[in-house]
Amino acid sequence: MRRMLFRGTGVALITPFKRNGSIDEQRIRELVEFQISNGTEAILPAGTTGESATLSHPEHQHVMEIVLDQANHRVPVIVGAGSNSTREAISLTVHAKSIGADGVLSVAPYYNKPTQEGFYRHYAAIAEAVDIPIIVYNVPGRTGSNIAAETTIRMAEEIPNVYAVKEASGNVPQMMEILRGRPDDFAVYSGDDQFAFTVVALGGDGIISVMANEVPRLFSDMVRHALAGDLENARRLHFKLLPLMNANFIESNPIPVKAALAMMGMIEEVYRLPLVPPTESTRNKLRNILTELELIQVPAK
Repeated sequence: MRRMLFRGTGVALITPFKRNGSIDEQRIRELVEFQISNGTEAILPAGTTGESATLSHPEHQHVMEIVLDQANHRVPVIVGAGSNSTREAISLTVHAKSIGADGVLSVAPYYNKPTQEGFYRHYAAIAEAVDIPIIVYNVPGRTGSNIAAETTIRMAEEIPNVYAVKEASGNVPQMMEILRGRPDDFAVYSGDDQFAFTVVALGGDGIISVMANEVPRLFSDMVRHALAGDLENARRLHFKLLPLMNANFIESNPIPVKAALAMMGMIEEVYRLPLVPPTESTRNKLRNILTELELIQVPAK
Protein backbone atom coordinates (compact mmCIF):
# COMPACT_ATOMS: atom_id res chain seq x y z
CA MET A 1 0.00 0.00 0.00
CA ARG A 2 1.47 3.35 -1.08
CA ARG A 3 1.30 6.24 1.35
CA MET A 4 0.24 9.61 0.01
CA LEU A 5 3.17 12.03 -0.16
CA PHE A 6 0.85 14.94 0.59
CA ARG A 7 -2.77 15.95 0.23
CA GLY A 8 -3.50 19.57 -0.53
CA THR A 9 -1.14 22.15 -1.99
CA GLY A 10 2.42 21.60 -3.08
CA VAL A 11 4.31 24.63 -4.35
CA ALA A 12 6.44 24.41 -7.49
CA LEU A 13 9.09 26.65 -5.96
CA ILE A 14 10.87 29.29 -8.02
CA THR A 15 14.66 29.53 -7.99
CA PRO A 16 15.77 33.07 -7.06
CA PHE A 17 19.02 34.35 -8.55
CA LYS A 18 21.33 37.14 -7.50
CA ARG A 19 22.14 40.03 -9.84
CA ASN A 20 25.32 38.23 -10.90
CA GLY A 21 23.22 35.24 -11.99
CA SER A 22 24.20 32.91 -9.17
CA ILE A 23 21.72 31.05 -6.97
CA ASP A 24 20.44 33.17 -4.08
CA GLU A 25 20.59 30.70 -1.20
CA GLN A 26 19.33 33.13 1.42
CA ARG A 27 16.23 33.96 -0.63
CA ILE A 28 15.52 30.27 -1.17
CA ARG A 29 15.59 29.72 2.58
CA GLU A 30 13.27 32.70 3.12
CA LEU A 31 10.84 31.37 0.50
CA VAL A 32 10.77 27.97 2.20
CA GLU A 33 9.89 29.66 5.51
CA PHE A 34 7.22 31.76 3.78
CA GLN A 35 5.63 28.61 2.36
CA ILE A 36 5.69 26.60 5.57
CA SER A 37 4.38 29.46 7.71
CA ASN A 38 1.49 29.97 5.27
CA GLY A 39 0.22 26.41 5.25
CA THR A 40 1.66 24.86 2.10
CA GLU A 41 1.64 21.07 2.48
CA ALA A 42 4.68 20.23 0.33
CA ILE A 43 7.58 21.97 -1.43
CA LEU A 44 8.79 20.97 -4.88
CA PRO A 45 12.04 22.68 -5.92
CA ALA A 46 14.05 22.42 -9.14
CA GLY A 47 11.13 21.85 -11.50
CA THR A 48 9.88 23.85 -14.46
CA THR A 49 8.94 26.84 -12.30
CA GLY A 50 12.37 26.55 -10.67
CA GLU A 51 14.03 27.05 -14.10
CA SER A 52 15.62 23.61 -13.88
CA ALA A 53 16.34 23.66 -17.61
CA THR A 54 19.00 26.34 -17.03
CA LEU A 55 20.52 24.90 -13.84
CA SER A 56 23.77 23.00 -14.11
CA HIS A 57 23.78 19.59 -12.44
CA PRO A 58 25.75 20.88 -9.42
CA GLU A 59 23.33 23.84 -9.11
CA HIS A 60 20.32 21.54 -9.46
CA GLN A 61 21.62 19.31 -6.69
CA HIS A 62 22.51 22.32 -4.53
CA VAL A 63 18.97 23.74 -4.77
CA MET A 64 17.59 20.35 -3.67
CA GLU A 65 19.96 20.34 -0.69
CA ILE A 66 19.16 23.91 0.41
CA VAL A 67 15.40 23.28 0.42
CA LEU A 68 15.72 19.97 2.26
CA ASP A 69 17.98 21.54 4.87
CA GLN A 70 15.69 24.51 5.45
CA ALA A 71 12.46 22.49 5.51
CA ASN A 72 14.05 20.13 8.05
CA HIS A 73 11.29 17.50 7.77
CA ARG A 74 8.50 19.98 8.61
CA VAL A 75 6.81 19.33 5.24
CA PRO A 76 7.56 16.82 2.49
CA VAL A 77 10.18 17.96 -0.04
CA ILE A 78 9.72 16.37 -3.46
CA VAL A 79 12.52 17.41 -5.78
CA GLY A 80 12.58 17.82 -9.53
CA ALA A 81 14.64 14.95 -10.93
CA GLY A 82 13.40 14.40 -14.47
CA SER A 83 15.15 14.40 -17.81
CA ASN A 84 14.63 13.40 -21.43
CA SER A 85 17.52 10.96 -20.88
CA THR A 86 16.54 8.00 -18.71
CA ARG A 87 20.13 7.63 -17.51
CA GLU A 88 20.25 11.27 -16.46
CA ALA A 89 16.89 11.02 -14.70
CA ILE A 90 18.18 7.99 -12.79
CA SER A 91 21.33 9.92 -11.80
CA LEU A 92 19.31 12.85 -10.45
CA THR A 93 16.95 10.46 -8.67
CA VAL A 94 19.87 8.63 -7.05
CA HIS A 95 21.11 11.98 -5.71
CA ALA A 96 17.63 12.86 -4.44
CA LYS A 97 17.48 9.57 -2.55
CA SER A 98 20.99 10.06 -1.12
CA ILE A 99 20.15 13.46 0.41
CA GLY A 100 16.88 12.33 1.96
CA ALA A 101 14.23 13.72 -0.40
CA ASP A 102 10.72 12.49 0.34
CA GLY A 103 10.13 11.83 -3.35
CA VAL A 104 10.87 13.05 -6.86
CA LEU A 105 8.85 14.87 -9.48
CA SER A 106 9.87 13.26 -12.74
CA VAL A 107 8.87 15.09 -15.90
CA ALA A 108 7.90 13.09 -18.97
CA PRO A 109 10.84 12.83 -21.38
CA TYR A 110 10.80 15.95 -23.55
CA TYR A 111 11.99 16.41 -27.16
CA ASN A 112 12.38 12.64 -27.76
CA LYS A 113 8.59 12.16 -28.13
CA PRO A 114 8.46 8.58 -26.78
CA THR A 115 5.72 6.11 -27.58
CA GLN A 116 3.41 5.10 -24.74
CA GLU A 117 5.56 2.00 -24.23
CA GLY A 118 8.61 4.28 -24.08
CA PHE A 119 7.02 6.35 -21.32
CA TYR A 120 6.22 3.19 -19.36
CA ARG A 121 9.72 1.76 -19.68
CA HIS A 122 11.32 5.12 -18.79
CA TYR A 123 9.52 5.27 -15.44
CA ALA A 124 9.92 1.54 -14.84
CA ALA A 125 13.69 1.92 -15.26
CA ILE A 126 13.86 4.80 -12.78
CA ALA A 127 11.72 2.90 -10.29
CA GLU A 128 13.84 -0.24 -10.61
CA ALA A 129 17.07 1.75 -10.11
CA VAL A 130 15.98 3.85 -7.11
CA ASP A 131 13.58 2.97 -4.31
CA ILE A 132 11.95 6.38 -3.83
CA PRO A 133 8.38 7.65 -4.40
CA ILE A 134 7.94 9.03 -7.92
CA ILE A 135 5.38 11.57 -9.10
CA VAL A 136 4.97 11.37 -12.86
CA TYR A 137 4.74 14.85 -14.39
CA ASN A 138 2.70 15.01 -17.58
CA VAL A 139 3.00 18.41 -19.27
CA PRO A 140 2.64 17.97 -23.04
CA GLY A 141 2.69 21.71 -23.67
CA ARG A 142 6.33 21.66 -22.52
CA THR A 143 7.44 18.18 -23.54
CA GLY A 144 5.80 17.81 -26.95
CA SER A 145 4.00 14.55 -26.17
CA ASN A 146 1.25 13.33 -23.87
CA ILE A 147 1.16 10.41 -21.43
CA ALA A 148 -2.21 8.81 -22.13
CA ALA A 149 -4.59 8.03 -19.28
CA GLU A 150 -4.22 4.32 -20.00
CA THR A 151 -0.43 4.54 -19.59
CA THR A 152 -0.71 6.48 -16.34
CA ILE A 153 -3.13 3.90 -14.93
CA ARG A 154 -0.89 1.06 -16.11
CA MET A 155 2.08 2.60 -14.28
CA ALA A 156 -0.05 3.14 -11.19
CA GLU A 157 -1.07 -0.52 -11.21
CA GLU A 158 2.27 -2.11 -12.15
CA ILE A 159 5.10 0.09 -10.78
CA PRO A 160 4.87 0.17 -6.97
CA ASN A 161 6.94 3.32 -6.38
CA VAL A 162 5.07 5.41 -8.93
CA TYR A 163 2.94 7.12 -6.30
CA ALA A 164 1.12 9.88 -8.17
CA VAL A 165 0.71 11.96 -11.28
CA LYS A 166 0.92 15.69 -11.74
CA GLU A 167 -1.52 16.18 -14.60
CA ALA A 168 -0.79 19.37 -16.53
CA SER A 169 -2.25 18.31 -19.86
CA GLY A 170 -5.17 20.74 -19.58
CA ASN A 171 -7.30 17.83 -20.80
CA VAL A 172 -10.13 17.47 -18.29
CA PRO A 173 -11.61 14.30 -19.88
CA GLN A 174 -8.15 12.68 -19.61
CA MET A 175 -7.92 13.69 -15.94
CA MET A 176 -11.36 12.20 -15.33
CA GLU A 177 -10.30 8.92 -16.94
CA ILE A 178 -7.30 8.73 -14.61
CA LEU A 179 -9.44 9.53 -11.57
CA ARG A 180 -11.99 6.91 -12.61
CA GLY A 181 -9.46 4.17 -13.28
CA ARG A 182 -6.64 4.72 -10.76
CA PRO A 183 -5.93 2.42 -7.81
CA ASP A 184 -7.19 3.77 -4.48
CA ASP A 185 -3.65 4.46 -3.20
CA PHE A 186 -2.52 6.47 -6.27
CA ALA A 187 -2.71 10.26 -5.96
CA VAL A 188 -3.79 12.64 -8.72
CA TYR A 189 -2.63 16.25 -8.51
CA SER A 190 -3.64 19.04 -10.85
CA GLY A 191 -0.65 20.58 -12.58
CA ASP A 192 -2.55 23.73 -13.53
CA ASP A 193 -3.79 26.21 -10.94
CA GLN A 194 -6.97 26.97 -12.86
CA PHE A 195 -7.98 23.29 -12.74
CA ALA A 196 -7.21 22.70 -9.05
CA PHE A 197 -10.82 23.26 -7.97
CA THR A 198 -12.12 21.01 -10.76
CA VAL A 199 -9.68 18.16 -10.10
CA VAL A 200 -10.29 18.16 -6.35
CA ALA A 201 -14.06 18.38 -6.81
CA LEU A 202 -13.81 15.31 -9.06
CA GLY A 203 -11.97 13.39 -6.35
CA GLY A 204 -8.35 14.42 -6.89
CA ASP A 205 -5.87 14.95 -4.09
CA GLY A 206 -4.60 18.49 -4.61
CA ILE A 207 -2.35 20.62 -6.73
CA ILE A 208 1.30 21.26 -7.53
CA SER A 209 0.99 24.98 -7.90
CA VAL A 210 2.72 27.99 -9.43
CA MET A 211 0.62 30.68 -7.76
CA ALA A 212 1.23 29.24 -4.31
CA ASN A 213 4.57 31.04 -4.65
CA GLU A 214 2.67 34.33 -4.35
CA VAL A 215 -0.41 33.47 -2.27
CA PRO A 216 0.28 30.25 -0.34
CA ARG A 217 -2.27 30.95 2.41
CA LEU A 218 -5.19 31.88 0.16
CA PHE A 219 -4.53 29.16 -2.37
CA SER A 220 -3.94 26.35 0.13
CA ASP A 221 -7.11 27.44 1.96
CA MET A 222 -9.04 27.13 -1.29
CA VAL A 223 -7.73 23.61 -1.85
CA ARG A 224 -8.41 22.58 1.75
CA HIS A 225 -12.00 23.82 1.48
CA ALA A 226 -12.45 21.78 -1.70
CA LEU A 227 -10.93 18.66 -0.16
CA ALA A 228 -13.26 19.02 2.83
CA GLY A 229 -16.29 19.26 0.53
CA ASP A 230 -16.86 22.95 1.28
CA LEU A 231 -17.28 23.82 -2.37
CA GLU A 232 -18.96 27.16 -1.71
CA ASN A 233 -15.94 28.64 0.04
CA ALA A 234 -13.56 26.89 -2.33
CA ARG A 235 -15.40 28.36 -5.30
CA ARG A 236 -15.33 31.83 -3.75
CA LEU A 237 -11.55 31.71 -3.34
CA HIS A 238 -11.08 30.15 -6.77
CA PHE A 239 -12.79 33.08 -8.47
CA LYS A 240 -11.01 35.60 -6.24
CA LEU A 241 -7.68 34.16 -7.37
CA LEU A 242 -8.60 33.46 -10.99
CA PRO A 243 -7.16 36.76 -12.36
CA LEU A 244 -3.77 35.94 -10.83
CA MET A 245 -3.95 32.34 -12.08
CA ASN A 246 -4.41 33.68 -15.61
CA ALA A 247 -1.87 36.48 -15.31
CA ASN A 248 0.84 34.04 -14.23
CA PHE A 249 0.70 32.54 -17.71
CA ILE A 250 0.37 35.64 -19.88
CA GLU A 251 4.03 35.00 -20.66
CA SER A 252 6.07 31.82 -20.18
CA ASN A 253 6.18 30.52 -16.63
CA PRO A 254 8.02 31.52 -14.41
CA ILE A 255 8.42 35.01 -15.91
CA PRO A 256 5.22 36.53 -14.43
CA VAL A 257 5.45 34.83 -11.03
CA LYS A 258 9.04 35.99 -10.55
CA ALA A 259 8.06 39.53 -11.56
CA ALA A 260 5.21 39.41 -9.03
CA LEU A 261 7.46 38.15 -6.23
CA ALA A 262 9.93 40.93 -7.01
CA MET A 263 7.11 43.49 -6.75
CA MET A 264 6.28 41.94 -3.37
CA GLY A 265 9.89 42.51 -2.28
CA MET A 266 10.67 38.81 -1.90
CA ILE A 267 13.32 38.28 -4.59
CA GLU A 268 15.55 40.08 -7.05
CA GLU A 269 13.94 39.96 -10.49
CA VAL A 270 16.58 37.94 -12.31
CA TYR A 271 16.04 35.34 -15.05
CA ARG A 272 18.37 33.16 -17.03
CA LEU A 273 18.32 33.32 -20.80
CA PRO A 274 16.43 32.40 -22.84
CA LEU A 275 13.87 33.76 -20.34
CA VAL A 276 13.67 37.54 -20.20
CA PRO A 277 11.74 40.09 -18.10
CA PRO A 278 8.04 40.59 -18.89
CA THR A 279 6.67 43.34 -21.07
CA GLU A 280 5.42 46.51 -19.42
CA SER A 281 1.86 45.49 -20.27
CA THR A 282 2.23 42.23 -18.35
CA ARG A 283 3.91 44.04 -15.48
CA ASN A 284 1.02 46.52 -15.24
CA LYS A 285 -1.57 43.71 -15.21
CA LEU A 286 0.32 41.93 -12.45
CA ARG A 287 0.65 45.13 -10.44
CA ASN A 288 -3.09 45.79 -10.64
CA ILE A 289 -3.98 42.24 -9.58
CA LEU A 290 -1.48 42.21 -6.72
CA THR A 291 -2.88 45.54 -5.53
CA GLU A 292 -6.45 44.19 -5.60
CA LEU A 293 -5.32 41.18 -3.54
CA GLU A 294 -3.58 43.57 -1.12
CA LEU A 295 -0.22 41.92 -1.74
CA ILE A 296 1.38 45.24 -2.68
CA GLN A 297 0.51 48.89 -2.25
CA VAL A 298 0.62 51.41 -5.06
CA PRO A 299 2.67 54.43 -3.93
CA ALA A 300 0.59 57.53 -3.33
CA LYS A 301 0.92 60.18 -6.01
